Amino acid sequence: MNDTMVNDTVAQGAQKIQEGIKMAQKLWELAAEYLVKYGFQVLGGLIILFVGWKFADWAGNLFIKLGEKKKIDVTLTKFLANIVRVVILIFVSLMAVEKFGVTISPLIAAASALIFGASFAIQAPLSNYAAGLMVILTRPFVVGNTIQVKGVGGIVEEVKLPCTVLVTEDGEKITIPNKEIVGEILWNSAENKVVEKSVGISYSDDPEKAIEIIRRALAELPKVQKTPEPQIGIDAFADSSINIGMRYWVPTKEYYHVMHQANLGIYKALKAAKVTIPFPQREVRMLS
Repeated sequence: MNDTMVNDTVAQGAQKIQEGIKMAQKLWELAAEYLVKYGFQVLGGLIILFVGWKFADWAGNLFIKLGEKKKIDVTLTKFLANIVRVVILIFVSLMAVEKFGVTISPLIAAASALIFGASFAIQAPLSNYAAGLMVILTRPFVVGNTIQVKGVGGIVEEVKLPCTVLVTEDGEKITIPNKEIVGEILWNSAENKVVEKSVGISYSDDPEKAIEIIRRALAELPKVQKTPEPQIGIDAFADSSINIGMRYWVPTKEYYHVMHQANLGIYKALKAAKVTIPFPQREVRMLS
């Protein structure tokens, strides 16, 4: 009885091993058939993706070079170059998916439904993208301009679809969502920024002489822009002085540096010409 049970167990084990071998053979045959039938298609799809990716980068860079050669605005050139890259990548991806044996039509329908549903959940980011597109197309400013909006300012370093990046004289980067720019009051002073200052002289001094001294002092600073010319004149008649106002333009990246140089130069020039810069004073009369 025991020998019979052992023989049955051995027979069952051998049968299971044979079934496993047959299953492995079938899987191997299916894998080999799949590789023979679809292997070249998969390889072709991967090659299409790789070549398409490289071609998209090449086409985008070529578009940027053409824009620079034709002196098209940098922001608009980069935006159009990105569109070229995206269109090529979408077209290449569809070609590769077809090589994998996947039908495109259901994918397009599913993607459309997904985008439609997601649009309600991401309305805020989408508003930034829409505003960015408006900024790029209308171009109220371009890369290199100096702008001020909503209490912040700096040089435009990059204009993206979702945001605009500014950089200050201290190297700080300010990222502004584009929806905060469209529809707001925008100050654009191109690459330069105006300095508005005043200095007081004594009522006993000649204001025309002081104006000419300040004009010469500013002319000696190479960073003070010659166009437009500095504007200098009597700004106010104060209690203790005649205030000479001045407006001149300097590169935004060196705004404070040039302003401090100008202040020192004006002070030295007025002192050398013996023009008095009075301190505040009050006259008091004693009546008996």
